[in-house]
Amino acid sequence: MSGPMALEPGGTEQDTLALRLAGTRRRAPRPRPADDSTLTLRQPGQGPDEDAVSRLAAELADRIGPAVHPYEVAALLEAEGLSADVIRERYGHPNLFSLAAALYERVPRVFPEPAPVPDPWRPDAVRCLLRGVLFALPGLAYLLTAPLWHPGRHAAVLVVAGLVSWAWGQALGHRAHLRMAAGRREAGRTLLTGAPTGAALATALAALPAGGGPVTLAAAAQSLYLAAAGVLLVLGRERLLLAALSPLVAGTAVLPWWEPGAPLRVGLPMLALAGTPAAAGLALRQVLATPPAVGGSRPRLLSSLPYGLFGLAAGTLVLLEGRREPYAVIVLTVSMGPAEWLLYRYRGLSVSALRATATPAGFLLRSAGVLGLCLLAYVLPLLPAALLTGAEPTALLLLAATLWTALLLQAFGAAWPSAVICLAAAAAAGTVTLLRLPPGPAILPLGCGAAALCLAVCALRLLGRPAPHA
Repeated sequence: MSGPMALEPGGTEQDTLALRLAGTRRRAPRPRPADDSTLTLRQPGQGPDEDAVSRLAAELADRIGPAVHPYEVAALLEAEGLSADVIRERYGHPNLFSLAAALYERVPRVFPEPAPVPDPWRPDAVRCLLRGVLFALPGLAYLLTAPLWHPGRHAAVLVVAGLVSWAWGQALGHRAHLRMAAGRREAGRTLLTGAPTGAALATALAALPAGGGPVTLAAAAQSLYLAAAGVLLVLGRERLLLAALSPLVAGTAVLPWWEPGAPLRVGLPMLALAGTPAAAGLALRQVLATPPAVGGSRPRLLSSLPYGLFGLAAGTLVLLEGRREPYAVIVLTVSMGPAEWLLYRYRGLSVSALRATATPAGFLLRSAGVLGLCLLAYVLPLLPAALLTGAEPTALLLLAATLWTALLLQAFGAAWPSAVICLAAAAAAGTVTLLRLPPGPAILPLGCGAAALCLAVCALRLLGRPAPHA
């Protein structure tokens, strides 16, 4: 073994004495790695061995560079197993922290980009598109049965039942998702109780304008279907709902070439109506068979109230648009699938913006860009769809922007702003339409435009901060 051993200083030009084992030949000194068999003994106070420290810094540079404090380097040295004796004898530093500080100063700061992680909000495109189709498929029942009765004469009955079912379904869906956090069984119990109650309430309120006449049965059928379909959508059983609605699809597909006759025009919707609650019952049975959750608090009923109010407001706005442009409502209904997909994309893009910015102002700017991009991606495809159906595009696009921005706020738990703004727009548009006040039909695009602007401001104020996306 050979190497310098510090003895009494003999001057600045000769401060070490090399002791070599007998039998080793003398050769010029050269740098040796830290794990060499060379033993370095330095006199206390003689100072660190700069070469050894430099070699250690080079070996650990990739792990010292990202450190933000010498203490992190000290933890690294401890993990490497460097003892106090080795630090003093090999590197000439009095203690661990002294060596860590020296290494921290030698290695430049390097902050590598974090490894890419999968998007936690990556949407399921097929599922979202399927949900959009499922929202529109029930309208085929009215197309099949239209020659057998006069739905226009009983529009008020169906409107009342539809609005109540829509509002109740929004509130029930929110409460079921809250209970889903405790367990699927708890969510299933909420749906098992809430869905029949909502259908009964909608039928009872629809019976008032119907006067208890036969049209009440149509309102009851509509309410029963909406309740059962809501159960399947909350539980994520879209394909089961599509299977239940397949008789409607089959019957409507042959209408351009073949007249099915009254028995099939009635039988196919009844078959779909019977299949949807049966499918919902099957899904609930499977969910209720899961083990119950242990503990967990029951959410307050009032927490779902703004979601129900938003459902009432949204249904009113859509029905007002449907009075003038019925095909526009079909386009809007189908677009709910892409709307849901864009809600997921907004969250994913916001997380990416959060990782790419270092200041609140920078994130606010990026957040505004993400909001504008997603909003345009939703409403712009509706423009050619409106022109193809002969609908007025302005009202449709503003209504779509209002609904999507309100759903965005709800997705982040800001339900009251969206409910209040949409209720105000629906109340204004409904009052002007019923009383035939000025500005007449222009009230719907004006109200939706004002609501969309207010909702966008709320979204930037609430979601333009890093906290909701962290």
